[in-house]
Amino acid sequence: MSRPPAPGSLKPAPPPLRVDTARVVLAGAALWALALVVLLFLGDRVDRAWTWTCVVGIVLAAVGLAVMRWQGQLGRRR
Repeated sequence: MSRPPAPGSLKPAPPPLRVDTARVVLAGAALWALALVVLLFLGDRVDRAWTWTCVVGIVLAAVGLAVMRWQGQLGRRR
């Protein structure tokens, strides 16, 4: 069993990671779009709930990008 570190010997927190959130959201939307295309090719062999799940994923990505643009997070250069 490990002991907790002695007071005053804690290391400082690492700096936050820089992440291009727009790229992450776009990648997720692309994956939802790919899944939607696959489901549309499968046709009636799959439950329509999966198709709507893909549509909602794409719509939520668009809403997320709109919110990021509204907040001024898009277009910033680091």
